[in-house]
Order: sequence, then structure tokens, then C-alpha cells
Amino acid sequence: MTVEETQVAVAVAAEVVAVEEPVKECEKAVVEGLVEESESKPTTVEKSTSYKEESNYLSDLKEFEKKALVELKSKLEEAILGNNIFKKDEPKKVEEKEKAVAEVEEKKEEKTEAAVKKTEETEAAVKKTEETEAAVKTEETEPVVKSEETEPAVKAEETEAVVKTEEPEAVVKTECAEKTGEGEKAPELAEKKEEVAVPVCKEEAKPESSEVVDTDISIWGVPLFPGKGSEGTDVVLLKFLRAREFKVNEAFEMLKKTLQWRKESKIDSILDEEICSDLSSAAYLNGVDREGHPVCYNIFGVFDNEELYQKTFGNEEKRGQFLRWRVQLMEKSIQKLELRPGGATSLLQINDLKNSPGPIKKELRVATKQAVGLLQDNYPELVAKNIFINVPFWYYALNALLSPFLTQRTKSKFVVARPAKVTETLLKYIPAEEIPVQYGGFKRENDTEFFSSEDGSVSELTLKAGSTQTIEIDLAEVDNSTLVWDVSVLGWEVNYKEEFVPSDEGSYTIIVQKKKKIGANEGPIRNTFRSNEPGKVVLTIENTSSKKKRVLYRHKSNKCF
Repeated sequence: MTVEETQVAVAVAAEVVAVEEPVKECEKAVVEGLVEESESKPTTVEKSTSYKEESNYLSDLKEFEKKALVELKSKLEEAILGNNIFKKDEPKKVEEKEKAVAEVEEKKEEKTEAAVKKTEETEAAVKKTEETEAAVKTEETEPVVKSEETEPAVKAEETEAVVKTEEPEAVVKTECAEKTGEGEKAPELAEKKEEVAVPVCKEEAKPESSEVVDTDISIWGVPLFPGKGSEGTDVVLLKFLRAREFKVNEAFEMLKKTLQWRKESKIDSILDEEICSDLSSAAYLNGVDREGHPVCYNIFGVFDNEELYQKTFGNEEKRGQFLRWRVQLMEKSIQKLELRPGGATSLLQINDLKNSPGPIKKELRVATKQAVGLLQDNYPELVAKNIFINVPFWYYALNALLSPFLTQRTKSKFVVARPAKVTETLLKYIPAEEIPVQYGGFKRENDTEFFSSEDGSVSELTLKAGSTQTIEIDLAEVDNSTLVWDVSVLGWEVNYKEEFVPSDEGSYTIIVQKKKKIGANEGPIRNTFRSNEPGKVVLTIENTSSKKKRVLYRHKSNKCF
């Protein structure tokens, strides 16, 4: 999947749903006519078979997939043993080293030139003094003068020879040896230069001789070296292969780039960082779907707040922090996965576009594009489904223009739901007890009544148009027991009431909730009742609309101490 495909995937998903929904409605109408009687009876909500994660078992792979996996493992093992996974030296680092060496050499030359200049000045002063002394002694005797004139000349030549030996050129050394008559000094100087040069050569050769093979390279906590025998290695490699349609070379390059990016960006330690704490409500993990995939909710509406928007996208540095925060959330999500054959190896993403600023906000558009690029390049095949809910009108406007750029594989992972279809869509993938109450489910924060999915199973019944249905909940235990229940009608627009009917015919019926009209935007209802006598709680739902309704409910009895 290319960058362009992923960036426009959101818009194209609308087209898929727009085409499929009318067909599904027709199919449902046919089925309804055949099973009207059975639908009115309460049933347990069944799992949806609308999607399944691709198998990671070797026996389930096709022959060309097996071949590609074997080839990729071979290339990976060879690269790890040859220390060819990571780049050796970045060009910038090499340039910096060369520049530093050049600066050191330049400073040495400057010092040498200064020493030569100082020696020449000293030599000139000595020569002048010697000439003066020679002139004075000439008056005494001529032989002595000649002798005295020879000595300063020899001294001057010796001084000049010493100065020139400091220069690195071989020609200077030879000239020095000839003038001084001490040719033995040249070999000594050559030996000194070799002593300086040898350590440098050894230092440069050191990395090659002491290079150690790192077979502990891993990603998302899974060892990549095939020789380790980890069951998660095949799962990870198959993700890269599927992202590149089982083209081995492309998948291998993608993996190498991902590992290099993780090393340079220090992703392995990102979970220890404190990043963008203000964005905790913008994206979070909450529950699992019907197949056990962790569910991640992305709430774009929070950026409608101008203060938070500017704090997050106000400048390049802030946008960079936003991207790092988004990568951190992905790493947290991966910790919830089971990267092994048969495990839940991908996420379910819920993208809520309600009150989203939309494409008019340039900074959000740019940051989202960058985030999509990072995630698709470095986290392949880690999202099982991308569900977009509360989709606004502008989303559909982009759909017709962008759909030609997506592959069928990409389209198959996107689902779009209008505001009126949010709960119905989510129920196809997530059980009601795992859907947050704001989306029509029964999951509440810090719930003290229903602690787990096993604590009161959810049942469902279908309410035909223009009909009335009752749900009866027995309250047989009257000692220290309180009955609690949840009920939700998809799309509501019904009349609803609650009452307690005692088992004793001589007792009076107690109104728990008087009859009232419930609008379409109403959320799930929770209520409790405690009685001193046996009986039953009766929930009455009257559908006055021309459309059938789906009713979800659960209940349990809690003992009071």
C-alpha cells in the first residue's frame, strides 16, 4: 500500500459502504420475511463473521507465500550475520570526521611555520653578532680572522639544518643531512614519523578486527534472527511480506528501513517518555473486539477546541511532538497484541469524526498526512479494520475523486458509518458489553455493577414495526438482593416503561419508570430495583414507527451485605 493510497483511504471507504448498504438492506428484507416469528424471541448476540485476520500458521499459507517467507528469512539471516542490517556510516558523520582531521593538520602546520619563522629571526641575529665580532678580530691577525669567519658560517648552516628538519618533506631531510654531514639523522626522523603513523592505521582498522555480530536484533519484542526459533518471527515477517504483496526484495528493504528508523528515532525507549499529556482524550485503548483485537479510539472532535489545536499543531516543533505521541500510542497498542500464530496480531481502529475540524485546517491535514506516512511505512498490517463513525458530509464529497487510487485490499479494511448507524456498525465487530455507552453499548468507566463480559450476558430481540414487546426479569430471591439491568434500543424512537409485578395476585404493581417517549439520540438505560417480595420486573417497549428495532439487554442480581 503506497503513501498516496493510505492518505486517501478514509475518503474512499465511504464509496464501499455506499454501494454495499443498499444490497445488504435488500438481503435483510428477504431474510426477515422468513424468520419473523423467531426474531421476536430473545437470543444471545452472536459473533460477527464479517472479517477474520489472515492466518499466520505455516500450514495455511499458499506455496508462493511459503517460498517468499523462506527466502526472506534467508536474506535476513545473511544480513544479520554480515552486520548489514544497519547503515555503517552516515555521509554527514564522515564529512565531520574529515573536517576535524583537516583542522588538526592545519593547526600543526601553523605551529611549524611559527617555529621556523622564530628560528630564522634568531639565526639572523646570531649571524649579525658573529659578523661584528669577526670584524673586530680581523685587526689582530688574518689567519685567526679566517678561522673565526668559518666557524659562524658552520654554526649558521647547522642552525638552518635543524630548522629544516622540522619540515615533513623528504627533500628537506636529505638537504639537512648533506649540509650538516650527519646523514644518520634522516633515518631517525623517518622512524619517528612511522611511529606516529602506525597507531592511526591500527585505530582505523580496529572496527573491522573487533566487529561483533549482533543476533539479538528485534522488533516489537520479537527476535528477528531466524536461528532464535521464536514463533513470533514468522508472524512479523509475514506482515512485511503482505504489505509488499510477497515481493521479497521490497519487503526486506522495508524491514531494513523500519529498523534503521527505530534506531535513529530511539523508538525502543519511547514508552518511557512523557509526551503530549493533554492528548489523552484524543486517542486511547478501550476493550477488545469479537476476535480479541485491542480496540483503539481516535477522537478527532477534540481538535475543534482552538486552544488545544494551537497547542498541538501551532508550529513545526509541536507537530513533531504530536507525531511522536502518535507513534508512542501505536507502541502501547502493540504491547496488547499476541504476536504468535493464532493470536490477535492486529488492532481495530475506531475513528470518530464527530465535530472534526475537517480538511479546512491545514496544520491538522499536514500532521495527519505525516502520521499516516509514518505508521504505514513502519507498522505494516497491524490494523485489522479501520472503522470511521459519525462521518460528516464533506467526507463523502471527497470520495468520488479519491477512490480510483486505492487497491481492493486497502478498501476491504475500511468501514464507514453515518451518525444514525454508529451502534449498528460497531456491533458487527465489537460485543455490546465492550462498546462504550456514548456509542450505544453497555461499557461504563469504573463500572461497579457489571465487572466483566461474563458478568451478565447480553441478549437481543427484534421489535417489529407497530408492535409491543415485553422483557420479564424474575426476582425470586428477595433477601438482600438488588436487581440491576441495562437496556438499549438501536435508534430508539419508542415508548418505554418499567414496572414490578409481585407474584402474589393480591399485591399491587409498582411503577419503577413511568411510560415515556425516548428519542433517537438516547443512550442505554440502566436501572435497579429491590423488593421485599418475590415477583418480576417487566420492561415494556412499544414501537410506534414503521421500522423494526433491535433491542439489547442484560441483567444480574447483586447481593447486598
